[in-house]
Amino acid sequence: MTMELAIILSMVIPAIGAVLIALTGKSPNLRETVTLVTAVALFLNVLTLLGPVMDGARPEVRLLDMFPGLAIAFKVEPLGMMFSLIASGLWILNSIYSIGYMRGNKEKHQTRFYICFAVAISATLGLAYSANLLTLFIFYEVLTFSTYPLVSHKGNETALQGARTYLGILVTTSVAFLFLAIAWTYFATGTLDFVNGGILGGKVEGPMMGLLLMLFIYGIGKAAVMPVHRWLPAAMVAPTPVSALLHAVAVVKSGVFSVVKVIVYTFGIDNLVTSGSTDWLVYISGFTIIAASMVALRQDNIKRRLAYSTISQLSYVVLAAAILTPISAIGAALHIAAHAFGKITLFFAAGSIYTAAHKTEVSQLNGIGWKMPITMTAFSIGALSMIGLPPTAGFISKWYIVQGAMSSENFVALSVVVLSTLLNAGYFLPIIYRAFFKSPESKKGEGENHDDHGEAPLPIVVAITCTATLTILMFLFPDVALELAQQMIGGVQ
Repeated sequence: MTMELAIILSMVIPAIGAVLIALTGKSPNLRETVTLVTAVALFLNVLTLLGPVMDGARPEVRLLDMFPGLAIAFKVEPLGMMFSLIASGLWILNSIYSIGYMRGNKEKHQTRFYICFAVAISATLGLAYSANLLTLFIFYEVLTFSTYPLVSHKGNETALQGARTYLGILVTTSVAFLFLAIAWTYFATGTLDFVNGGILGGKVEGPMMGLLLMLFIYGIGKAAVMPVHRWLPAAMVAPTPVSALLHAVAVVKSGVFSVVKVIVYTFGIDNLVTSGSTDWLVYISGFTIIAASMVALRQDNIKRRLAYSTISQLSYVVLAAAILTPISAIGAALHIAAHAFGKITLFFAAGSIYTAAHKTEVSQLNGIGWKMPITMTAFSIGALSMIGLPPTAGFISKWYIVQGAMSSENFVALSVVVLSTLLNAGYFLPIIYRAFFKSPESKKGEGENHDDHGEAPLPIVVAITCTATLTILMFLFPDVALELAQQMIGGVQ
């Protein structure tokens, strides 16, 4: 199989899977078998590209030339390779988890759920392999619209309101700001291609470069930089498998992935250093990190606490990219992977608690670690990664971000990382303490039977164990992720 065919199949396989899921919808066992087979097939297909990309190959496919310098095209570069491995690999585990969650909670419209999931993954792979801003924009929008039915899945007024907020903010920002930024870039340069070193050098200068960067940052609403962050907590009305993969990995990661890609391949790190037009981005991303962390401290609902934690963690990637040193850019790329493994583990744990114990609030978790030891041990591993402590993946990415801040003597960024690490500990460690070191509160009456439970169904336990293990394995064996991140800023074309 050629690398060009593998690129196309990365989008075609989940699309075909969506059709087969629809055809097998009346047989849940067959439908879920199709989902798992499709997810495995996609990951194996993506894996065929890893070796060549690590060796320096940059396979390309050009589908359609619309105008000179304007085409729908795909190119596998290191950052996209990393993102596609994360999204396709975690789809397998999320599919296993979904079987336990959707059945355990007797969710309705399960066939529609699996169809939309497959379409969203197809869009994510298209975005990961986009060779230019036009292709990225198209798949960015497809991802937004394909995930709307997942956010509104429950169909009640709360879910519909949350989904409207989700869609409204993401579409408004992309049409009003991102599309304008892309059009400006095209008219200034005559191309939208992603090129190592950027395409804007000598084309857009001074304050205008800062303004264009601002349009990109706020146009990429999925990065959730304040104040365009409200869609993310609003989307927590979705079932936990949606929160886990799409709002801890695919959707939010497509946002920060796009930010890093634009900074590295459209603006160019050296061009931005020369222009001095990114100081504001350090401050606004730093503010987002601290403010979201402080809001998370006050949330009793588990998923809302995780949602605001995600807003904060996403801006670590934006902050690292804004520091504008090669080592901080490596940290930005590594944090995309580290956050994906850690945060999906945390969302999986929240869903596991809900399925087994019907509990949604932090204040209800006293002693639950002894009833659900696997779930809460996995939660603890994910929490340690968010704080940035060894032996978890979050330590690796934060180490590079801190090194980047120190090498550039950016003490604002360094202070933000230190303070936010303390805040992260402030809203995660009390949960672990409650789970393992506080006695369960005695409950009388109607809710008493909810305390008589063990772990969630086996598929949930298997999935959460795997993601927690991956969080540790990335710390122990970071070589692949580190090599891809280094190639991203190393000029290999």
